[in-house]
Amino acid sequence: MEEMELQECCKTVSSVAQLKLVPKKVFFTCGAGYHEDELVSFELSLRDAGIERFNLVPVSSIYPPGCELISREDGLKELFPGQIVFCVMARHSSNKTGERIFASIGVAIPSDPAVHGYLTEYHGVCNGKDPGKHAEETAAYMLRTAFGVEPAETRSITAEADVKKGKYTTVVAAAVFVL
Repeated sequence: MEEMELQECCKTVSSVAQLKLVPKKVFFTCGAGYHEDELVSFELSLRDAGIERFNLVPVSSIYPPGCELISREDGLKELFPGQIVFCVMARHSSNKTGERIFASIGVAIPSDPAVHGYLTEYHGVCNGKDPGKHAEETAAYMLRTAFGVEPAETRSITAEADVKKGKYTTVVAAAVFVL
């Protein structure tokens, strides 16, 4: 194969891999927002989480094989305002004064990087139990029952907030993918 043909072939293979939209990195973030309007409280929770400037597309709960877990700061540096960004998001809103609400994302990552892991979304009203632990345990259960393996790592991120009088409170937690 000539040099020029080889370069074109490599470009084609690279383009096909990009079309598969398999994220290479992921970061976790969470936030809370308060406002008289429920939609505005959601926007403010996204701002608190640092992801309000993206076109967020919710996806289901698969942690991609070989995906690198990075910090929120590093992940945000790789994204641009207006970009379509895929995420797994938990969200909960309430205007019931005195409630404490939560949104949590849990992850179970297998030791074999060729195998996918699981993410879980969990949200609701706090009941004295640790929502992050529940989200982690649920993700670990999914991994165990899918592949018969224990996770090499589990973790979670949780936003909790008290609902203020006369305001909607919204909490979000998200696993944000970087392609």
